[in-house]
Amino acid sequence: MAAPLFLLAPPRSYTSLMNAMLGQHPQCFGLPELCLFNVERLVDLWVRSTDEMGSEAKTRHGLLRAVAEIYGGEQTMDSVRMANHWCAARQNLSTGQIYRELVDKIDPLIAVEKSPAYTVDIQRLLRIRETFPDARYLHLTRHPVGQCKSVMSLYDGTFALFVNSIDFLEDRAIVEPQFAWYDLNINILNFLDTIPAERQMRIRGEDVMNDPPKFLGMICRWLGIRDDADALDEMMHPERSPFACFGPLDALFGNDPNFLSGPTFRPHKVKVPSLDKPVPWREDGQSLKPEVVELAREFGY
Repeated sequence: MAAPLFLLAPPRSYTSLMNAMLGQHPQCFGLPELCLFNVERLVDLWVRSTDEMGSEAKTRHGLLRAVAEIYGGEQTMDSVRMANHWCAARQNLSTGQIYRELVDKIDPLIAVEKSPAYTVDIQRLLRIRETFPDARYLHLTRHPVGQCKSVMSLYDGTFALFVNSIDFLEDRAIVEPQFAWYDLNINILNFLDTIPAERQMRIRGEDVMNDPPKFLGMICRWLGIRDDADALDEMMHPERSPFACFGPLDALFGNDPNFLSGPTFRPHKVKVPSLDKPVPWREDGQSLKPEVVELAREFGY
């Protein structure tokens, strides 16, 4: 079985685009967000146990679309119905067993997945390590200002609210996404401390956006897969992924809705903001917290 590649990053860190680009490599298979390691048993994915964003039906869309595509060769209402039966027959298995079955099915292709929800709790990351001792991990970073602005632009920062990223002021409480940026990256760093150095790589998302061939080629060489022009050209077309669009009505999502609306990569230069100026999502002129600035500098910003 080819060891999977997991992209680890807080949400809104170029993960959807990067996952689709890497998944288009001829030796890889880009999965939608499976969210399997959020829970221990498959049946738990059908039970609402927390108030976390996406813990309802939408959390299962990626898995249903993946099963429909892998076993049915298409994503239609009928194949999603088949996927629901496939899951029902395995409801008491661990999510690790389910994941290994999917990876076995697409072998020898390398499974590529990102589910940002894995970074919310290190126990979820440890389930990955337990299931796939040889997995590789790509820690994808994004500047805190860019990532936080993006979080706040989606459903008014609902994700930050659901992970308790809140600043309590004297007279009120406000959503403050930089706490989540810091906490989730710390979770990733603590987890990666348990992983051998040769099976992990950290890369700035802005660098990949500015020069995709250079950095995608670097990732290919690290993975030990082709880095020729044809392979790189395939990776420049994330829109060709079978999951780079909305699914059928009963499994619409499985990824960031903004990505699903426009999955094509458009070359552009990313401007890296200052770490010292007031942040745009606050009205009180506050800047990034000292610990956020320190971690961002450690990431090369």
